[in-house]
Amino acid sequence: MPDFVVPTPKRRRGRPRGGAPDARERILGAAVDEFAEHGYDAATIRGIAARAGVDSALVHHYFGTKADLFADVIDAPMRPDLMLPSLLAGDRDRIGERIVRYVLETFERPEVQRRGVLVLRAAIGNKLTTPLLAGFLSRELLTRVAAAAGDAEDAELRATLVGSQIVGMLMARYVLKLPALAAAPVDELVARIGPTVQRYLLG
Repeated sequence: MPDFVVPTPKRRRGRPRGGAPDARERILGAAVDEFAEHGYDAATIRGIAARAGVDSALVHHYFGTKADLFADVIDAPMRPDLMLPSLLAGDRDRIGERIVRYVLETFERPEVQRRGVLVLRAAIGNKLTTPLLAGFLSRELLTRVAAAAGDAEDAELRATLVGSQIVGMLMARYVLKLPALAAAPVDELVARIGPTVQRYLLG
């Protein structure tokens, strides 16, 4: 059974000049405001840095990319965008199974599951969080999944169907806790749901 390890985003060595002791907290506060005002796609590191009164290099120093910063803002329990290259690599006939297994095995960890359920609930019940998460998933995840579908004219639809399958599975198993799905072993769900994801992606 594969043991997935999420890569750790690289941070620059040393702190750029001008970094005050409270700079990290100011950047986080500015990021919340910037994402809320402009949405994920339109928010920029430069804009967040300006709002926080720091240099853009300091934002990168503390948080890395915009995706990394957004993950910190929402306290993301998992980073499928970082794992996606390895999930899409290798045997193309097993991509669906690898995606489903990674998501389920990660969510089975109690610390991930607790935070993950909160994020899922927020995603469907908060007018601010919903479009932000949708923007993040679309830009950082689904576009890369679509690329795996090759030159298919409906690649974007295929990727969105994959996303809907995964989110639906997580909602039913961990939020609604539908009995049969909640009790099913991970291996069984991988065997049953993996081919569906595979068909959406490359079928």
